[in-house]
Amino acid sequence: MDTRIALLDGKHIVLGVTGGIAAFKSADLASRLVQAGALVDVVMTGAATEFVRPLTFQALTHRPVALEMFSLLQETDIGHVSLGQRADLMLIAPATANTIAKLAHGLADNMLTTTALACRSPLLLAPAMESGMWGNPVTTANMEILRSRGVCTVGPESGRLASGGHGYGRMSEPAVILDAARWVLGRNGRLAGAAVIVTAGGTREAFDPVRFVGNRSSGKMGFALAAAARDRGAAVTLIHGPAALEPPYGIMAIAVESCADMERAVLDSIGDADALVMAAAVADYRPEIAASQKIKKRDDRLTLSLVRTSDILSAVAEQRGAGRRLKAVIGFAAETRDVLDNAREKLTRKKLDLIVANDVSAADSGFEVDTNRVTLIDASGGMQTLPLMSKTAAAEQIIDRLVAILER
Repeated sequence: MDTRIALLDGKHIVLGVTGGIAAFKSADLASRLVQAGALVDVVMTGAATEFVRPLTFQALTHRPVALEMFSLLQETDIGHVSLGQRADLMLIAPATANTIAKLAHGLADNMLTTTALACRSPLLLAPAMESGMWGNPVTTANMEILRSRGVCTVGPESGRLASGGHGYGRMSEPAVILDAARWVLGRNGRLAGAAVIVTAGGTREAFDPVRFVGNRSSGKMGFALAAAARDRGAAVTLIHGPAALEPPYGIMAIAVESCADMERAVLDSIGDADALVMAAAVADYRPEIAASQKIKKRDDRLTLSLVRTSDILSAVAEQRGAGRRLKAVIGFAAETRDVLDNAREKLTRKKLDLIVANDVSAADSGFEVDTNRVTLIDASGGMQTLPLMSKTAAAEQIIDRLVAILER
């Protein structure tokens, strides 16, 4: 499966690796960047080579690793200048307290810090150090200096440290750092200044304190849509049902449980939003009465009386009719038969600008899988059928259509 990410495809990333135990995670980060389509040049400090050999990064990136201050990357290419000029983003992971101090005070005594000074692209740091060092007033002051100059940071996290202790100072995981890099690169994208709400996952409709009526939605499509909108510069609010996924970096996430919870969150949020992408698989029915105590297993049968849940998109349509700011609404039609007919009917009835139809009975494009095959139908009747692709790639196509709607 193609793992490229549109925002990173062809981008030149300089990955700086300094001398901390977390350097072993940077190999995974380099691999993820390459798989996403980026061109990755690694710059290592001498201390970093004590933890991970340069050959590891060269094998992962298929590019030479820069170590020496005055190394020439090509015949007449001055290394630190060339790398700094070509970079779309410089990312330092791990960023030790020593390197942070050097960057804050403009020191350039090795290849990494010299490249950072020569670089005119955004700089993203992933700090990693012992909690005492991270909490030291000197490190705090150095970080404040860097942030005041526009340097971005991700982490550190709280957790087990190399010393065996626990506290803040643990480098963020490679997947989180990659997500943060996407956020930094996408800040000035075509959706910059737009507020986008995305809903994701299924809802749970309780019939006693421990059981519920629900569906198979994993939330993967909605989370991918939130990331794609963020990658294009939008301020994203993700309203999601229970899901075993971490919300994408740089967005506001609101966790909900039931259809009623999601409806409240959506209606409370759309007043200041430009667009709503309703990807959640909201339950159509809920138990009429929820027992206050666990229903004991005594009889061979249990009969539940179900009633319709609220229609969130219809409520949104009423809000738009009342002159709200909302400029675009995209819905989803997860069907098992008459997919396109049902989708067109829903598009019209709920006054949508675009609907995404997919056959969830298909093994490769239904719930809980990483791929999707969808058809996009717009309000004028135009139809675009996309081939089987990753949910990340499908999300990018859908958000590109959203961009077009908002730019009309």
